[in-house]
Amino acid sequence: MTCQQRVLRAFEQHFDAAPRFVVRAPGRVNLIGEHTDYNDGFVLPLAIDRAVWIALRPRSDRQVIVHSLDFADTVTVSLDQLERAKEGWAEYVKGVAWALQEAGHVLRGWEGVVAGDVPVGAGLSSSAALEMAVARAFAAVSNTPWDAATMAKLGQRAENEWVGVRCGIMDQMISAAGRAGHALLIDCRTLQTQAVPLPPGTTVVVLDTATRRGLVDSAYNERRGQCEAAARAFGVTALRDVSPARFEIESGRLDEVTRRRARHVVTENERTLEAATAMRRGDALALGRLMNASHDSLRDDFAVSSRELDVMVEYGRLHPACLGIRMTGAGFGGCAVALVRSDEVHAFTNVVATSYQSVTKLTPVLYVCAATDGAAVV
Repeated sequence: MTCQQRVLRAFEQHFDAAPRFVVRAPGRVNLIGEHTDYNDGFVLPLAIDRAVWIALRPRSDRQVIVHSLDFADTVTVSLDQLERAKEGWAEYVKGVAWALQEAGHVLRGWEGVVAGDVPVGAGLSSSAALEMAVARAFAAVSNTPWDAATMAKLGQRAENEWVGVRCGIMDQMISAAGRAGHALLIDCRTLQTQAVPLPPGTTVVVLDTATRRGLVDSAYNERRGQCEAAARAFGVTALRDVSPARFEIESGRLDEVTRRRARHVVTENERTLEAATAMRRGDALALGRLMNASHDSLRDDFAVSSRELDVMVEYGRLHPACLGIRMTGAGFGGCAVALVRSDEVHAFTNVVATSYQSVTKLTPVLYVCAATDGAAVV
């Protein structure tokens, strides 16, 4: 049973009626451009065919009542008295409501059922998918115009200021604005986007290492602080403004750790722009080489890989169908992403999963993904 079918059936069973709206917001995988978003740089994600779904109907008051099938939990939220808790999925619902109201939107209450098939904590943006699905739900019942960039920024504010995760804009933006069959080159400073087609004859595979990390931890925020310190040393707003040539000339002023962190961001921005160019000309080999270089930089300079991610990447690269593979997401666990020849996808997934499990004793999950559209009322 699909997630859409699950929320529809649960809604009808609970309310003895069909929902007024069904909304969907996808997770994402980032092909290249990691830890560049909060440095005002470039990213190249695609929305995947795994999503958060909400079946809902409006209420006549300002209460939001949502039942999560995945957490077997029901939350009741008063739009007139939003209160933070320490943690939990409901904080994303409250955070989005808070951000929308802070931006001046007049919200109406609703009740519904939510479920998703985006793996939690795997680096596929389950939180952004939930945020954008909730934003879509509020927009539907409150007659709020939907502008992808505006809603993405409000979702980011909810995660930054309500939930407490200092994420960049990428996750919310691709969940809001994804395009089927394409990745989206996003300028994280201007939020301008360009749809870039996937190379013919290739398929994107997400490889879940079965390891997890929390985003709200010191390592993520530490690296963000190191990037900000490097930008100050260069006298720029963000590392996006430092060219590779300038970095080579002037980076000696940085301590060694900060220099390596900054080098990753500066070179990753260049790789991301080069990757988009390669995709426009259908050059899968060039895209794969850039993905490989991205992983090496994340492992060696930014130091956010892990043993399990490195093992997955190593065995992926050994398979002849693999054009390129890298860790994806914030790091320290979660997923890798591979560009694979379409006619050999199943051979690739079987061999790599078996090899990974034999070394790590962990059971990975590999997802063959399609690029989908962003958040919508279905």
